[in-house]
Order: sequence, then structure tokens, then C-alpha cells
Amino acid sequence: MISHSAYAVEPWCLRETGLHLDVLAQSESVFALSNGHVGWRGNLDEGEPHGLPGCYLNGVHELHPLPYAEAGYGFPESGQTVINVTNGKLIRLLVDDEPFDVRYGRLRSHERVLDLRAGLLHRVCEWTSPAGRTVRVRSTRLVSFTHRAIAAIAYEVEPLDGQVNLVVQSELVADEQLPELTGDPRVAAALESPLQPEEHTAVGTRLRLVHCTASSDLRLAAAADHVVQGPEPTRTSSESSNDVGRLTVTTVLGPGETFRLEKLVSYGWSGVRSLPAVRDQVEAALAGARSTGWQGLVDQQREFLDDFWRHADVEVDGDAEIQQAVRFALFHVLQAGARAEQRPLPAKGLTGSGYDGHCFWDTETFVLPLLTYTSPEPVAEALRWRQGTLPAARARARQLGLKGATFPWRTIEGSECSGYWPAGTAAFHINADIAAAVVRYVSATGDEDFERETGVELLVETARLWHSLGHHDSHGRFHIDGVTGPDEYSALADDNVYTNLMARANLQAAADAAERHAGEAAALGVDQEETARWRDAAKAMTVAYNSALGIHEQSAGFTRHQVWDFAGTLPEEYPLMLHFPYVDLYRKQVIKQADLVLAMYLCGDAFEHDQKARNFAYYEPLTVRDSSLSACVQCVMAAEVGHLRLAYDYLGEAALMDLEDLERNTRDGLHIASLAGTWMGLVAGFGGMRDYADVLHFAPRLPERLNRLAFSMLVRGRCLHVDITNSRVTYALTEGEPLRISHDGETMTVSRNTPQTRPVKPPTALPEPAQPAGRRPGHLR
Repeated sequence: MISHSAYAVEPWCLRETGLHLDVLAQSESVFALSNGHVGWRGNLDEGEPHGLPGCYLNGVHELHPLPYAEAGYGFPESGQTVINVTNGKLIRLLVDDEPFDVRYGRLRSHERVLDLRAGLLHRVCEWTSPAGRTVRVRSTRLVSFTHRAIAAIAYEVEPLDGQVNLVVQSELVADEQLPELTGDPRVAAALESPLQPEEHTAVGTRLRLVHCTASSDLRLAAAADHVVQGPEPTRTSSESSNDVGRLTVTTVLGPGETFRLEKLVSYGWSGVRSLPAVRDQVEAALAGARSTGWQGLVDQQREFLDDFWRHADVEVDGDAEIQQAVRFALFHVLQAGARAEQRPLPAKGLTGSGYDGHCFWDTETFVLPLLTYTSPEPVAEALRWRQGTLPAARARARQLGLKGATFPWRTIEGSECSGYWPAGTAAFHINADIAAAVVRYVSATGDEDFERETGVELLVETARLWHSLGHHDSHGRFHIDGVTGPDEYSALADDNVYTNLMARANLQAAADAAERHAGEAAALGVDQEETARWRDAAKAMTVAYNSALGIHEQSAGFTRHQVWDFAGTLPEEYPLMLHFPYVDLYRKQVIKQADLVLAMYLCGDAFEHDQKARNFAYYEPLTVRDSSLSACVQCVMAAEVGHLRLAYDYLGEAALMDLEDLERNTRDGLHIASLAGTWMGLVAGFGGMRDYADVLHFAPRLPERLNRLAFSMLVRGRCLHVDITNSRVTYALTEGEPLRISHDGETMTVSRNTPQTRPVKPPTALPEPAQPAGRRPGHLR
């Protein structure tokens, strides 16, 4: 989109200088506002035209059946789909009885700006009605980081060519008609009028609607209040029905006069509380917002983000697109998790209904690392949500004949809802991904209370899963067979290296945590014999290696498969899973997304540098990147092994995934993991950051296009600032006690009064590997 003429490249905002309906749906995603609890897509204030209306509450979903042509034991019985909740954004305007609609009359100018420092979406436009009256409309929108249940709008109208009669309708609307987004009739049925009315109220300037879902049995409420400012006579009236609450304001504006409406909207939901309790919940939230006032909400939003940017900002000199993209990414990842508070972080955040609003392993592997080092509180909350779903995960493990917990491949409320088990149920690595997120968070924060209260239980139950899933062979080696790793084009494989290495780390971490917190472990039934079994399995874990080729196998026997016919595959036949049967993909050497390469990043201390270089060179020509999760990982590893130009191109793909709509599905919501991957590519890729054994390691290298890279990160109560140029790097501590770090293998201590500067070593030049035909990344400009 930013290559579209309407979009500008600026360091601290996303600016759209004209309204173009051909990218309207995409703009609704990139201009979405959220705090992790409430999400509003960037629809126009008047509601129409739209690509996809969207107001979301984290966790609010509807169920639909998952029938199968042939029944199978253990198949999930129902799917879960995020639903569009009560729309509180709507403000309709009539100018001398003509509805303000950008498709009619003349739109003289239109600009929207997403301010990344203030957390506000601004809009200003000038419109001439079919009858010839011209007005200027300004609006500012926010979803509050400090008031979890609150979103708000300030809306102003000014006449530009004489007196006008205005009618403004501010509404709450439930069960909006949605465009058909899926050909699946089960999902369509779940999304058609999912909200059943329970109560509606309109008193003065206050509106309230309460609904419940038909199948998932959730109750939700939305309430709104208004501050109306206009010349006399300005009159208001309100009304409500089952699915609509409306405040109508009438006034007459003369030259130089302005009408202003401030709208506060509160949301709440529960699966257990009564109607009076949920109703009172939103009224209380609204009262708190009224007390703070519009300007107070704006000021608090800026204060919250000032603190975030002080600890999280990334500065890039030499590429204005990447500079804009990384701040855009940081902002949206923060929005996805800031106030989720023991709710999942969906793959699209709350920016759209893509992937049915499901949470995947993306959260723990891509999103939580960024938040761990920039805003760690949401990480603890996300992992507490996983802990809260342990009853369902334990039940799933028992159903599969396993011990411990089997976490779902995709879910909203904690139970598995993937109907395709080879890529879903068999992707057991989600358990180790969760465990790794626990270990990373505790290492980065030193939060012993969290480890004791939440971490131990998650580590123990995931370790039990691995020990029961795997087995020792006659030579004592430990194998994990019949699993699907990150690469979904290779299913039901034996000894997937990523899965085995992550499981090994999981088993070791669980044994260590059980020893540190013996009382909590004993309460879970853990004894010394069990932890000894975990350590034995970890020590004996099989790591597939092909000595003839000198590379690690993605999984046992992978390199003997036939190589996919890349030269005979047409560009329009990507993504492959939409044009070829999985049974064909599973038998070939073709990789959807980084798998073994991801293992080299997350478990980098298990590989020698030369092994990484050889592995990368082998798997690069096989990886087609039919997943948005791949480019950022390939960026990191390309940088580590010395292919800086290639790493730079992969960074561009990850960073511009949504801003350029590279996968042609940004209309359904943003790719939150790829956004997080922008930070990963810069900090872990060109900054060379790794966290091994509670010590931050750096090996910075910049590509020739970048002159400087600087970033801050939080670690164990300190704020470390890293400033890299092509010749040197400076490590400075801006907050906290002295910190021990490593630079290119040299250990040093950084304190607030003693920054450390070291030279940047140039990488060893290596022949750059090829990519599959037509799949080389390109940094768009």
C-alpha cells in the first residue's frame, strides 16, 4: 500500500492522503486500533462504504460444527470463529438532509493519519453534498491502553460555504450485515446474526445494548455516552431497540461555527456472569472514562506510549520504508497484547477476522519474544492464559493416549478446533514453543513469582507430554516420531529436528524448574525419578544428521525425498497448498516455511557455525515461503551466516508484508507475527542478539544499505541501548544496575556510567545460495 500514491513514507505515522476504494479493506486493517481487549477496524466513521466491518472483543466467538465425511477417534467436534460484536464506531451525518457518503457528491479532500507516538487515528475531509453544501469533517479515534474497556471518538463538523442544518446520529449497532468471507456454510451460519438480544436502553445521551451468543453462551454488553457541543439551539434525543441504540443530535451551524461530539464507548463480556453483572461492568467502565474525559484519555494514551517507546524504539538510518515499517510493527504488536490480560493473542490480533480469530504457535514463537524485551507484562498474561487452558490441554492429551498436556494447534477458548489433524494435532511443537516462552520470560525478567506460580506447571505438563510421546530405541536413543514441525508441507515425520531440539530444551528446563521449586513440583506429583527420566530423554534426544551431505536433516530421511519441480511450477501456482494435493507435497523436498532454519535460530547453541552455513545453503533453494512466518527467520539466519544482502531483502519482505499487502490478504487483518518478525530481523538479525544461559549475546552486522541501527530493550530490570554503525557498536545502560553481556564472544559489563564500544567485525564472504525459481525476495520500493 505504501507504494500507492495515497500513502506517504514517514518515520512516526502512517498517512493516507486520498481515499481510494480499491484499497479500502486493506486500509481498514492497517488503520485498526486495539488494546488487546477491544479492537476497532479502521472503518470510516459513517460506516459505509466498507471492506469489512469489524469490532472485536478478545475471546468472544461463536461455535460451529465440524462434520467429517468419515468419522475418526479424537477429531475435534466443533470449530470456533471470532464474531463481529456491537459496533460503537458509527457516527452518521446528514447535511441539509443529504447523507454524508464519500461515494456521492464531491469528496474534495480526504486524509487519515495513524499517529504511532500518540496512539490516535486522525481523519479530516472536505465534502460537498449533491445539493452543493460543503463541510469539513474532523475525527480522532482511540482505543485506550489505560482504560481497558474503553474506545472513544471526537467528531467535529464545520460548514465552509454558509449556514447548514446538521443531523448527527451516533449509534450502537449489533448484528451488522457482513460480506461473505468464506465458502464454508458452517462458518457462514455461525456468523449470520450471532448475537441474541437481551436488553436495550437509551436514556438522555447514554445508550446500552446487551446480547448473548447462541452456541458459545457468552454474554456481552456495549454502552456509550456523549458530550455534545454546538450552538443554540442544539437538541438531542435517544432511542433503542434490540440491535440498535441511537443518539440523534440536530443543530444549525453558521459560518465560523463548529459542532463537536465526544463519544465514549465501553465493552464487556463474560461466559459466567449474569446480565446485571455484565451490564453494571460496562456502566462502571463508562463512568471511569467520563471522569477522565476525552482530553484525559488522550493524555494518558500519550504517556503510556512515551514509556513504551523509551524502552522499545528502533532507529534505522538508510531506509525510510524500514524505519516506518518497524515502528508500525511495534505499535501493532503492542496493540495486540497490551491489555489482553489472560486472553489469547490471535494471529491477526484484533484487526480482522482472518484465520477465524484463532491463536497459533505464532504467539509464543514470534510475538512474545518482542514483547518480552519491550513490554513484558503482556507476556506473563498470555502465558497465564495458557495455564488457564491446561484442563482442556490435559483432557486432549488423555484423549490421544498421552500424558501431561497437549496444547491446541489453533484455538480461541483453549480446545483444539483444527479439523485437519496432520497439520494440527500432529504439530506437537506448540507445547515446546510455550515452554520456550516461559523460559525466555523468566530469563529476561527474573520474575521468580511467575515461574513458581505459572511457569513450573506449564513446564511440567509439557515435559510429560514429550516423555510420553517419544521413546528410547534399543541403543538408548530417544525418538519423537509421527509429528509435524513448523513446515506444514512435511507432515507426520520422524525426528523433526526443530521439534526434537525444542523438546530437549523443554525437558531440561522442566527438570531444572522442578528442582528450584520443589514444593510446587511435588504438588503436581513430580518426583526425582520423573525428573531423572526427563534428563535422560533430553540427553539421548536424536538429532538427525546426514554425514554424506554434511547437513542436518529437517526430519529423518527428508533428504532422500524427491526434490519438487520448482522450474516447472508457475508463479500463479503459489501458494502450493491451494494448487497441489498435500499427499504430493508431503513426499517431496519442498518447504513451506523455515523449519530446520528456525531451529538454528531458536536453538542456535546446538549447532556449529559451519553447520549453520551449510544447512542454510541446502535448505534455502527448497523454501518457497508460502507462509508469512518465514521471511523474518530467513533474514536472521542469512545475517548470521554472512549473507547480508539476502538478509536485507528478507527483512523487506517481512516488514512490508501488510504495508504492501504481499500475500493479498491484508484485508482480513494484519499478520501480527510477521510484524513482530520485523523487529526480530533487525534486532536478532543485524543486531545478532541471542539470549543463551541468561546472558545477552550480540554479534552485530549491518547490510550495506543501512548506515545505522539503534534499539533499546528491557532485560532483568535494566534498559539496554545498542547503537550500531558499519564500523562500531556502543552498548549503553539507560536504566538499572550494571549488566553483563557478550559481544562477539567477549564478555563485558555495561553500567549507566560506563558504556562499552567495540568494533563491528565484517562477516566472512560466502557464495550466496539460490532460491526456488521465482521466489527470491525483493525489497519493494
